[in-house]
Amino acid sequence: MGRKIGIGVVGMGWMGNAHARAYLQAADRFRGEIPQPRLMACADAVLSRAEEARQHFGFERAATAWQEVVADPAVEAIDITTSNDSHREIAVAAAAAGKHIYCEKPVGRNPEETAEIERAARAAGVMTFVGHNYRWAPLVQYARELLAQGELGQILNYRGRFFVGYASNPHAVRSWRFQRQQAGWGALGDLMSHVADNALMMAGPIRRVVGSARTFIAERPLSEPGSGTHFTLRSGGPTGKVENEDYAGALMEFASGALGTVEVSRVIDGPKCEMAFEVFGTGGALSWSFERLNELNLFFTDSPGARSGYTRILSGPEHPFHARFNPGPGVGLGYDDLKTIEAYQFLKSIAEGKQREPGFGDALAVARVLGLMSRSWESGRWEEE
Repeated sequence: MGRKIGIGVVGMGWMGNAHARAYLQAADRFRGEIPQPRLMACADAVLSRAEEARQHFGFERAATAWQEVVADPAVEAIDITTSNDSHREIAVAAAAAGKHIYCEKPVGRNPEETAEIERAARAAGVMTFVGHNYRWAPLVQYARELLAQGELGQILNYRGRFFVGYASNPHAVRSWRFQRQQAGWGALGDLMSHVADNALMMAGPIRRVVGSARTFIAERPLSEPGSGTHFTLRSGGPTGKVENEDYAGALMEFASGALGTVEVSRVIDGPKCEMAFEVFGTGGALSWSFERLNELNLFFTDSPGARSGYTRILSGPEHPFHARFNPGPGVGLGYDDLKTIEAYQFLKSIAEGKQREPGFGDALAVARVLGLMSRSWESGRWEEE
């Protein structure tokens, strides 16, 4: 393709770097299928981070004000990787400027902000995309295909979880993720957004939920603005109050009649990054975990008795996207490869003028489920829309 798409990335922390790297990788892995992404401009409130990104990734310009990136006529698409409290302002401004928008989840701090962002983008007619990278593992996409084809029969039960102990150490700093004004929800917005997205994708609409939440570590060391990540540890010095939840869990009923359970925790010990799900149907079952993202456990009810049990499937070129990264089965993909697939999907949607999943409509569906869970914490009852 001869066309080029000017990209502007706002927020050059760890995630902004991952997105910038993904565009460069997508241009290679999917060459010939998508327009060439041009890294035109980047912005970060900390000038040194913006300048470092410009030099490292080859952005043509760097700024401290995101408004400069949105106003840049050479920028066709805005990529938002900032804290949740800035999603609404940046996304609405980008939509008003006619820019396509790729935003990291949860696309705002609450369902009201997500709805406002979705309306603005829809009214502007721009393409949108959401950073739900776990759904792009080749074997997750394969599992989705099996379910869509009815290979596992009627879904009876869904179990999802995201157990990641980045905050299990009390010395983990109080980054913006722990502050209600900047993050909104805690583990619910940060982790459950991925779990809910996957549940909706695999098992369909959710009718009602009942949930609970808990904050286990009430105080944390203050972070240094513009440095480190939410994995950073600090001993001594001032501390601040944790303002949102460390854990969230829920029972749920799907519109199909299936039942489910979901749990997330940022303070758990043992699992390192266990974004995982299990699906049980009348014709079989399957399970997957990001810690073993290149493996899928698959069982069919009609398997011969002597061979009854889960079969381990290894990711290979016969599964979606795998061949774009290597031609051999069992040669694994990693986290950055999933972000590369995201960048490809976003660029492809712009080139085709066709909205792809997950867009802001999908983000709103997730936000509504999270909103039901949050309401249930207060009411102590099942909640439904």
